[in-house]
Amino acid sequence: MTGKKIDVDRLDLDRMKEKTTDSPGTLPYAHHSGSGLIKPEDKGKITGRAVAAMHSQTEMQMAQIYDQMRLLADQAKKIQSRIEVSERIYQASIAFEPLINHRYFLYQKADGGDFMSLIAPEEWGRNKDWAAFVAEVKLLADHTWEILRETT
Repeated sequence: MTGKKIDVDRLDLDRMKEKTTDSPGTLPYAHHSGSGLIKPEDKGKITGRAVAAMHSQTEMQMAQIYDQMRLLADQAKKIQSRIEVSERIYQASIAFEPLINHRYFLYQKADGGDFMSLIAPEEWGRNKDWAAFVAEVKLLADHTWEILRETT
C-alpha cells in the first residue's frame, strides 16, 4: 500500500453493488480470479452414461429372473416325474409291505407290468427277472415316494 487512506464517504456503494453478489455460488461463471473453473456439462454424455448403467442393471436383474424361472421349471419337471413314478409304484406288484425311509427298486417286466423289489439292479447277477430298471425310490413319511435315481 502507498499509505493513502480510502475515503469511505466518497465511495459509490450503489455502483459497487452492481459488480458484486450476495450469493456468488449461484453465478454461472467464476466471480473472481481465484474461483474454480466452471464448465458446462455435456448433457448427452451424462444421459448416455445413465442409460448405459440402467441397461446394465436391468439386464442383470432379468438374468436373475431367468435363472429363477429355470429353477422353477426344473422343480416342476421333478415333481411331474415323481408323480409318474409314484403312480407306477401304486399300480405295480408289491409282494411286501414298504417301510418308511427304506430304499426300493421299481422294475418293468417283459410283459410291460411293473414290480417293486428290495434288490438293486447291480445285485441281481445273471438271473435277472426284469426287462428294464425304472427307478430307485424311498418311501417318505407322508407315503409319497422320493426318486433317488431313475433311468432317463
